[in-house]
Amino acid sequence: MLNVAYPTPVLDPIQPPAEPMCRQLADLVSARITTEGIHKTIIPGLELFRIDAPSGCVSTVYEPSLCVIAQGRKTVELGDREIVYGALSYMVSSVDLPVKGRVIDASPEQPYLAVKISIDPAEVADLVLQLGDAEASGGPTDCPYSACGLCIAQVDLGILDAMTRLVQLLDSPTDAKVLAPLIQREIIYRALVGEMGPRMREFVSADSQSHRISRVISVLKSRFAEPLRVRELAEDVNMSESALYHSFKQVTRMSPVQFQKKLRLHEARRLMLSEGLEAATASYRVGYESPSHFSREYSRMFGAPPRADVTKLRRETRMSMPA
Repeated sequence: MLNVAYPTPVLDPIQPPAEPMCRQLADLVSARITTEGIHKTIIPGLELFRIDAPSGCVSTVYEPSLCVIAQGRKTVELGDREIVYGALSYMVSSVDLPVKGRVIDASPEQPYLAVKISIDPAEVADLVLQLGDAEASGGPTDCPYSACGLCIAQVDLGILDAMTRLVQLLDSPTDAKVLAPLIQREIIYRALVGEMGPRMREFVSADSQSHRISRVISVLKSRFAEPLRVRELAEDVNMSESALYHSFKQVTRMSPVQFQKKLRLHEARRLMLSEGLEAATASYRVGYESPSHFSREYSRMFGAPPRADVTKLRRETRMSMPA
């Protein structure tokens, strides 16, 4: 059973003065991307999203990032948790997390439109040091998932305004080289002093459990093909095995074994799609000893056997390429 989370307070219907700001951001995104998909931009770390119809579940790995939806709604599944969010809410991923996402509100007339910026944890830590003991305006949260690495909040006007200015810079490449990094830092700052602040601080505070788990996740990301040794991971971050397991489950909504498996399957998919490896070769590369075991787990995660899934992805990529 999935536990469903929504932004609080519920942001439907949208209330002025945020509504015209949200509409402006949606118009800016829509004018710059006329085809569906994820669109990288000239600004490093800035991506624009457009989907013209409700979609099926798509498995991916979220890196540390902040995403604002300008129009439409989507759901994100992280382990046993389902997050539903839409216009005028924003999501922060504080660590690398394997998730499933699905757009639930979109049409050709009113497509799903979103803006995402990458977050450098080192920059978050630097801003926290600058802020010192200044408290976030949102204050402590009573959210039962406050330790989770993926959270949503009501977007404030400062974040919305800064994100709009960032997208507008796409029309001025020369200005963007100088101003974009400043605006991206402003967005992170506004998140830190807003409702999301206490959660984001947890992941960069050296003595916090969340920060220790972020270090474990970094190790798993770089060494996912190796056998999982929870005892070694726990010793590296000065935690007991039971404490690591409990805190890891809080942050990622899954066990270390489940997390590692998802990372392996995502990497195998990338190897087959981008490097043309056969399924058996890719499975060995990511740490599987049995190709049949790999194929079963791949099918459960992506909904089709490796060859059929990769063939479908390649066909969809060709169809979405501009003429």
